[in-house]
Amino acid sequence: MIIPNLLLIAGTGTKSGKTSLACKIIEQFNNIDITAIKISPHFHETTAGLISKSEKKGYSIYEETNRDTSKDTSRMLHSGAHKVFFAKVWDDQLLDVFNEIMTYIPSNVPVICESPALRNYIEPGVFIIMTSNIVNKQKNINYLQTLPHIMLKYEELDRIDSFSIGFENGKWFFIFPH
Repeated sequence: MIIPNLLLIAGTGTKSGKTSLACKIIEQFNNIDITAIKISPHFHETTAGLISKSEKKGYSIYEETNRDTSKDTSRMLHSGAHKVFFAKVWDDQLLDVFNEIMTYIPSNVPVICESPALRNYIEPGVFIIMTSNIVNKQKNINYLQTLPHIMLKYEELDRIDSFSIGFENGKWFFIFPH
């Protein structure tokens, strides 16, 4: 399934810079209303500011409303995302949960999503893989590296002023140097 208005971010583990990258891109494109999504297979404790949108066996979907915490979804909202959704989901329901979240978002709105596993089902407009020297809980995503993508290092994010991507006519795209 091709979703051109989706920019998908994967990482080689926790602390690889996925959320930091999402926040920098949201800030770069502050002139458009971006919706951000964080999907996790970990069933964390629900915190204040998360408004339940849907809950069934194997998943929960929330909308983040608190921009003043250090949670990843709060950071995305603080960076300028128009809306932010958070989903806790078992892998076997990932695609169904993503499709349900997309029903809350108008078509052609730019979407940034943090979810390595989603790449198994979706062809996004842009796919970025984050790596880091300080990765915790290393994930083997070698199979994802064979797909078209940009690869960035967390330690280099502070030196990047803008990313070679664009959003136009409902599509994220790479900007290649001439």
